[in-house]
Amino acid sequence: MTLSITDAIRKRHSCRAFTRQTVSEEQITRILATASQSPSGANTQPWHIAVVTGQTKYRLQTAILQAFEAGQKAQPDYEYYPTQWEEPYTARRRACGLQLYESLDITRQDSERRREQWAANYRAFDAPVMLLCFMDNMMQTGSYLDYGMFIQSVMLSAMDEGLATCPQAALAEYPDIVRTTLRYPESKHLICGIALGYEDTEADVNHYRTPRESVTTFSDFFD
Repeated sequence: MTLSITDAIRKRHSCRAFTRQTVSEEQITRILATASQSPSGANTQPWHIAVVTGQTKYRLQTAILQAFEAGQKAQPDYEYYPTQWEEPYTARRRACGLQLYESLDITRQDSERRREQWAANYRAFDAPVMLLCFMDNMMQTGSYLDYGMFIQSVMLSAMDEGLATCPQAALAEYPDIVRTTLRYPESKHLICGIALGYEDTEADVNHYRTPRESVTTFSDFFD
């Protein structure tokens, strides 16, 4: 049964545990072809996607994990989060992290397991496909808005293929390693990554849902 657009948006969630089932190139192509219909200013279509699977994915995630374990500081191409947190964002961020760790039965004091869980980000949570989202560094803020619409389209289109996703800022923390591994020039900025595969529906980490604010909280109506 085909999901309505409303149902797809409401049911989409960030998947952090995947099965070993492979995803075909044909499926990925259909997803990206659909997402390419997303709007962009002056039809610039600023997105460029690296589809990383198999041995290349293994080499890339191994290189990133080695940097992480060695204590190498992340150096993303842009700042994703604010440098100083304020309310209500601080509380929302903490609540999000608490839900994640509670679903995995990881206590606040268990720093080793917390670190292991963070490292799972760099493996794209063991999804068979890692989509890496690049954009030419000449593009400006408006293109980031365009890219957000494209990424949402990718995630919703994946649902139509029976697949799950997780958008990941963490996969853009070591862009130089990614560019070196994939032989991309420095002019390609890494925006984020997306884990793609079949959801492990039995994994506890996939069962919690983060809350959303009511419309009255973030909207003003003027008549």
